[in-house]
Amino acid sequence: MKISSIKYLAKEGIRNVWSNRMMSIASVGVLVSCLLLTGAAMLFSVNVSGIMKDIEQENSFKVYLEPRVVSTLEAIEIGDEIQQLPNVADNAEFVSAEEGLEQFKDVLGDVYGELEEGEDFLPHCWIITMEDLSKYDETKAQIEAIDGVAEMSDHRDTVQTLNQLNQLVGTAGFWIVLILSIVSLFIIANTVRVTMFARRKEISIMKAVGATNWFIRIPFIIEGMLIGLLSALLATVLLDLLYQGAISAVNGLFPFFAFIPFSQFFWPILLSFVVAGMVFGALGGIISISKYLRKEGGNLLEW
Repeated sequence: MKISSIKYLAKEGIRNVWSNRMMSIASVGVLVSCLLLTGAAMLFSVNVSGIMKDIEQENSFKVYLEPRVVSTLEAIEIGDEIQQLPNVADNAEFVSAEEGLEQFKDVLGDVYGELEEGEDFLPHCWIITMEDLSKYDETKAQIEAIDGVAEMSDHRDTVQTLNQLNQLVGTAGFWIVLILSIVSLFIIANTVRVTMFARRKEISIMKAVGATNWFIRIPFIIEGMLIGLLSALLATVLLDLLYQGAISAVNGLFPFFAFIPFSQFFWPILLSFVVAGMVFGALGGIISISKYLRKEGGNLLEW
């Protein structure tokens, strides 16, 4: 194909997008929604996997003592008893109720002043390290059997909960994206079909003078791909803004969570969005035009 022909076909594709800008905007809106949901589900899954990995790699656990029952002196004695257990390292750290409340000072804000006087509602806590995680259940049972111990943190429950949440988001995201993908194809196909209807006389003449189906088809495929490209760029920018906002909101509630910055995902997400968007756009164009290229001459004008 000559360069002049390529320039002509590309120009026609761009003109098609502008000529039917309202339908193009609708197509972009639906495709952006689809890409945003896909990206959000992916970012959520990656962050949850990172959190679960960090939790699984830790071998430190918090042992909470009975609040308002165990005094500071008794808490220290309990800590000594815990450190005498065979699977507990001797580097245990004591966190008093007062220190525990102080750690939440930034999170609680104005509420901190109201709670400061009644700080004994928080339990004393020991942060212990297990030397052998394979003996976790045995060691936990020994610790919780000590008088004055309320409970010990169980990372496995947290990992299981996060894993279930991750699976739920993945399943829901899959079906939502699938439905929106079908809607996107439908709207893009109809956008291209509107363009074809407006130019049916021109297409009929081109077919009459011997233009091949692919020569006629390419501008409409380019139209669909441009819609996909615009959707991908817009979805990437919006996902970045939404992700940063979500991280700020969650960090305000859970400052101890470490989220992966969007900069680590930017290029893979942009590339995957561009590929997915242009493929969807091209498919929409192909689906729409293939049916009508079978018509000839006057039949084409009778749409």
